[in-house]
Amino acid sequence: MKRNPLETSQNRTAASSRQESAATVKLESAGSEDDVRRLRPLVVLEHLTEASHPLTLAQLASRMKAPKSTLMRLLQSMELHGYVLHMPAERGFVPGVKAISLGLRTLRGSNIRRECRAVLRNLMLKTGETCNLTVPDAGRVFYVERVETTEPLRMHLDPGTWVPMHCTASGKLFLASMSLLDRHSVLAHLVLSRSTPRTIVDPRELEAELERIARRGIGIDNEELVRGMVAVAVPVLDRSNRVVAGVACHAPTARQTLDDLMACVPHLRAAADGIRTILFPPMST
Repeated sequence: MKRNPLETSQNRTAASSRQESAATVKLESAGSEDDVRRLRPLVVLEHLTEASHPLTLAQLASRMKAPKSTLMRLLQSMELHGYVLHMPAERGFVPGVKAISLGLRTLRGSNIRRECRAVLRNLMLKTGETCNLTVPDAGRVFYVERVETTEPLRMHLDPGTWVPMHCTASGKLFLASMSLLDRHSVLAHLVLSRSTPRTIVDPRELEAELERIARRGIGIDNEELVRGMVAVAVPVLDRSNRVVAGVACHAPTARQTLDDLMACVPHLRAAADGIRTILFPPMST
């Protein structure tokens, strides 16, 4: 048990004082190492959720400054319990179903989700169409929240659904917002499957599309995911002005054209600003 310095004798020698200080530092250091070991699974999930593409064992070990053998045992245990998923063909690790389910339950039980939903509901009333809050998730688009249109003709997607990046408004927006190095890394792992005749499956054509989106700051889906559905998306920024989420609106072409949705972009940007304030409230001075 560490002694209270206020109770030590004033005539303690300088040598004994140095010995006690050294022992204290050693104990504090050991405690920190224990904390790091206990928190390592959470750190793994932080890196996986923040990454724009699956992370390999080597990449995780480098970022966490941890031995590969130790980290591999941890990843195997986390995969066994559903907290990480090892992608096939050595493509790396992504958050598992259990980790995502835990995140969703946390979000659904918080005021944050209700506040974001209120913003989306207000946006739906202005646009008349289904509005979504999306985030990038290991090379896919993840639907965090959505408010459905009241119109009978609509596309049904539950929160917790994933859709591809290369053929969705939010997905292309996320790709366009990345650095070239990160973008190329993600695209190297993506399968550019064709969902409709309008889906862009040529890498060069997709790169040109992403450059156009990067300049405009608006993601567009022109019947590329579902035939007869169009969508637009705008970014939600964090305090460092990095794209962390998207606000998207989609509609059937029987009711809205892509130009009609583009006219709603100011409403989407206002909603994105509102969600940014919810997720990153102004810091008190």
